[in-house]
Amino acid sequence: MDHQHLQGQWRAELQAPAPGDQPTTATLQLGPHPELAQSVRGTVVRGSTTAQVSGDVDGGDLTLEESINGTNISATWTGQVVDGSCGKEIRGTWNNAHPTPTTPSAPFVLRKQAAWQ
Repeated sequence: MDHQHLQGQWRAELQAPAPGDQPTTATLQLGPHPELAQSVRGTVVRGSTTAQVSGDVDGGDLTLEESINGTNISATWTGQVVDGSCGKEIRGTWNNAHPTPTTPSAPFVLRKQAAWQ
């Protein structure tokens, strides 16, 4: 899997921070990074919050940096492509750059969404 396989729309499910809470869902839209040839850039939308993301995949390992203000890193997504998923599922951990009891780190599952051809 390479950066081109990351391009498109992904649905993320992040584990709930506490037992009984509902998981958080997000939509990531990724495209080619205009300045870094082997990377992607796009947005992540969680509820009413939109943040910028950029990153890459190397040897099946995903790294994305999320920024709410477009300047500072507010969170990171690190994960691995699931074997046998044809590059359409990634599991890992979302890490808040400034964790709080209501927004700690959380395991996530990213699933590639079908696109119209």
